[in-house]
Amino acid sequence: MANQASSSSDPPLSGRWAGRTVGITGASGALGRALTKALIAEGAWVIALSHSPRPQVSSSMDEAQEWVSWSCGDEHQLDSTLKRVDVLLLNHGINPGGDQCSETLSKTLEVNALSHWRLMQQFESIADRDQKCEQPRELWVNTSEAEIQPALSPGYELSKRLIGELVSLRWNNQTATQRQALRLRKLILGPFRSNLNPIGILTSGFVSRQVIWQANLGVNLIIVTPNPLTYLLMPLVELVRRVYCRALKVNPHDR
Repeated sequence: MANQASSSSDPPLSGRWAGRTVGITGASGALGRALTKALIAEGAWVIALSHSPRPQVSSSMDEAQEWVSWSCGDEHQLDSTLKRVDVLLLNHGINPGGDQCSETLSKTLEVNALSHWRLMQQFESIADRDQKCEQPRELWVNTSEAEIQPALSPGYELSKRLIGELVSLRWNNQTATQRQALRLRKLILGPFRSNLNPIGILTSGFVSRQVIWQANLGVNLIIVTPNPLTYLLMPLVELVRRVYCRALKVNPHDR
């Protein structure tokens, strides 16, 4: 169900993302709210895609102009909304901490990885069918540096490694035509303060501004973290994955 703000909250006509519609999952979280604010400041029309209902008090110019409620497993219900989206930012997730029971691990994998994967495929299919856009659609996936670094949460790390490798796999298997229709970016973010991590070092506002700044520069592997090792290791990991995927790739037409 979508709720649209009044025309008084229309985005400004200037800015790097002016005229573009951005859908953000996990929009009710600390980073989701900060990204919403940063993108609206850049001229975007933001659609919040959230498991939570829209806040009752919503008059701020920094809040999403539209709010769409959805649940993991019901990604197909977002199809009509995604067709209107130019940039889809997958940002939803949960952190089970030290809970390693099978039910918790299943839920963590579902929310942090499998629902992302389904939405990726769904949006990719929409981009493939509609290649008349003046600018390519964009898909941003927040995998977190937990993809390659400890996060004191085994289930969280496992789910982030899974979605991180899936994003890398899609990166390395996109055809030239698919790249023209859909630009894929990966967000590798360090610990920031939120409900999932109340002792994070960075603020969500700082992280969101850095993400938008790097995106404006044309960066596809966006890294924001106080850990210098991540800036060295993550590009190296992506290079190794690229070589590995390319070396073992089988052309479907050859099967």
